[in-house]
Amino acid sequence: MLSHKESEKRIYIETLFLRYLSLVYGVCLKYLKDSDRAGSAVLQLFDDLLYNISEFEIELFRPWIYNVVKNHCFQILRNEEHYVVTDLDDDAQDFEDVMHLFEKKENNGQTAMLAEYLNKLPERQQVSLTYFFTDELSYAEIVNKTGYTLKNVKSYIRNGKRQLKTCIENNNQ
Repeated sequence: MLSHKESEKRIYIETLFLRYLSLVYGVCLKYLKDSDRAGSAVLQLFDDLLYNISEFEIELFRPWIYNVVKNHCFQILRNEEHYVVTDLDDDAQDFEDVMHLFEKKENNGQTAMLAEYLNKLPERQQVSLTYFFTDELSYAEIVNKTGYTLKNVKSYIRNGKRQLKTCIENNNQ
């Protein structure tokens, strides 16, 4: 039987990928914890490997593909974590007034005012802002805790801070 390097026939590689599709998807789902993200990761990985597989020396395909998938998922998560940290710094500068209220826990008047403003927000914004400021969770931790997507968590926090800032400005006038 010819190896993948000797044959370089696309049909053999596709057949091999189809045989291990459920394993690859399962590993992606385990690490990415979302079926849409896992499906996208599988497609991206297979697309990359289809053209680059001849560069690898593969003795046993199953353990090799497992490690490739696991590392691919880790790379996706690392890229998201890096993006989240950068995004947090940029967002924090724009909403100092709101952040200041969350940090001043000793002032009962401000705490009561903040609680009142928070209660006016939609529930998902309330939950996200509370986790973000009070519990000091990262975007990724909020995603894990709530089941919201990363994009939605960012949106809930951004829009919630904007609405809180508007409430504060209107109250101070």
